[in-house]
Amino acid sequence: MVDKATPPQEPVQVAESERFAKLKEAFISKYGTPPAFYVRAPGRVNLIGEHIDYCGYAVLPMALEQDILAAVTPTKTKLIQLANTNPVYLDYNVDINKIHIDTAKPQWHNYFLCGFKGIQERFNLTAGGMNCVVDGTIPASSGLSSSSALVCCAGLITMIANQRVLSKVELAEICAKCERYIGTEGGGMDQSISFLAEKGTAKLIEFNPLRATNVKLPQGAVFVIANSCRAMNKAATAHYNIRVVECRLATKILAKAKGLEWQKLSKLGDLQTELGVSLETMISTVELILHPEPYSREEVCQHLGISQEELCSSILSQNTQDVTSFKLHQRAKHVYSEARRVLQFKTVCDETPANALQLLGDLMNQSHASCRDMYECSCPELDQLVDICVQSGAVGSRLTGAGWGGCAVSMVPTNKLDSFLSKVQEVYYRADIQRAALQAHSLFATQPGAGAAVYHEA
Repeated sequence: MVDKATPPQEPVQVAESERFAKLKEAFISKYGTPPAFYVRAPGRVNLIGEHIDYCGYAVLPMALEQDILAAVTPTKTKLIQLANTNPVYLDYNVDINKIHIDTAKPQWHNYFLCGFKGIQERFNLTAGGMNCVVDGTIPASSGLSSSSALVCCAGLITMIANQRVLSKVELAEICAKCERYIGTEGGGMDQSISFLAEKGTAKLIEFNPLRATNVKLPQGAVFVIANSCRAMNKAATAHYNIRVVECRLATKILAKAKGLEWQKLSKLGDLQTELGVSLETMISTVELILHPEPYSREEVCQHLGISQEELCSSILSQNTQDVTSFKLHQRAKHVYSEARRVLQFKTVCDETPANALQLLGDLMNQSHASCRDMYECSCPELDQLVDICVQSGAVGSRLTGAGWGGCAVSMVPTNKLDSFLSKVQEVYYRADIQRAALQAHSLFATQPGAGAAVYHEA
């Protein structure tokens, strides 16, 4: 059954909410009139299933209470006027007919423009302008999806401002696609959970077609986010897209070795579907066919029977044209084993055996080891932080988000939460002056939050 539900539209008592009241005040101060409506889109933490959404596999995130909240008034002009409550993010104005999204050094407003453009193109809008003030509580460049939350917020704003209607699923798919204007070849998890989240439950998000299933997290444990304080903007480097390309190349070489039409396959998940075999069999296939040593460009071309020019034009992305070697065995092995861990995690949550916490913790620890060793998307700070979290009482801990910096997520028994927080503060944050300054917003327990919504002042 296709989910046709639209994002909720709710009344809000602005005067009774300090955050809404401050945002309204900032809006009036900037534009001289109160906003017509407000839009909220949450960040997310991925509990397990890293770097596999763009390979076609299911992931298991939950929305955070931290979010992007925007105040908006549509205008009769052709001007988008953007302001941010955080002075670090500069004001930005643009004519809607002259929108240019900078992929070289993405600024905050570029993510807003992605969301706007996605809806504009979906409806072929000759859209009106808007005045907007944005407020965010998601730490930036931390792997908690502040960028995608801004894209989703902008998409929903543009839909409401232009009096159009889309379901949450349609919005998620449009926002996943239009965020790629920034240059990152993402898979769709971040936008999907931002729209499809429900308070109190994590979600198994599956793709093609996009759908979300409730996953009830076990009693007796909480999830704690800890920021490594090493910033990572996945659109600003090639790391992320290199992994996407390595998975694409692994798919094609495996497909050719199996006698399939490799030109038509670009995702490891589609390859498994085409072969009609289990994840275990796919892991064995990787061991059998792909060698652990890196593949050179020449070797890739030789395997596929293509020229270097064809490799560059039809397989490599814009910012991976200069990559000279590819670790195909390691990347494919991570994807298939991580896809299996996601399903195992959901099964444990559904069946709640007596040792559920231990089983889930083990899966999280295995996930981090695979991200660190096979996918190489960790960093020394994250590895240190994950080790400290496990030593401080977490049953499981792993990097979350793209990696190379950002956050770790840990599952902590409720009765150990206080001692866990104080130990991690002591050993990771207070030992470093820069981290100590950021500690207040860097370490927190979290509950599954609600999805994107529109608010009208009551």
